[in-house]
Amino acid sequence: MGFSGHLVFARGPLRESPLFEGVEDIVEPEEPRPGGWQTVQLRQGTWNAERLPALVDWSGAPACVADVSDSDLALVTGLDTAGRSWQAWLNLDAVARLLVEEPDDVDDPITWLYTPAFHEAVRLKLAELDEAVPEDASGALAWATAAGVHPTADRSAVEHLLRSHEVFAENLFTALLNLLGFPPPTPA
Repeated sequence: MGFSGHLVFARGPLRESPLFEGVEDIVEPEEPRPGGWQTVQLRQGTWNAERLPALVDWSGAPACVADVSDSDLALVTGLDTAGRSWQAWLNLDAVARLLVEEPDDVDDPITWLYTPAFHEAVRLKLAELDEAVPEDASGALAWATAAGVHPTADRSAVEHLLRSHEVFAENLFTALLNLLGFPPPTPA
């Protein structure tokens, strides 16, 4: 079993934010980044993307959260101080398999997973997800610029990352932050 929960990325000492009062088991999975940026890891059910506006208000800087499911996939949602938001999926193959809707006439859901119809539905869903990647990459780059960092890559590099696969979606999230120009973590 992999990690299921949220990776919250923002500026400031997040443990001091009133938004995390009473939240147990906050884990800082990496050293803080220059400029006060940090990621905290929270178990499933202790955070949601609806809290992003309050976090942005508290920190005075853009923030994002990755909703990770069993380390297989993640939905990243970012918000800047002007209220502009963006979203991007990580590990699109796993996302496509998850989002495929099972037809009403399926008798055995497990057996359906091994049918040509399922594989075709996944292929179509993956194509649909892939169409959104350029817009997702542009949104991520605009968000990073609003955060005051200088992205180290162009849109095509971000698109490539959004289309890539990692065993752990958390690694893709960290790679995305790095690619967007946030300085790497510095050991204490």
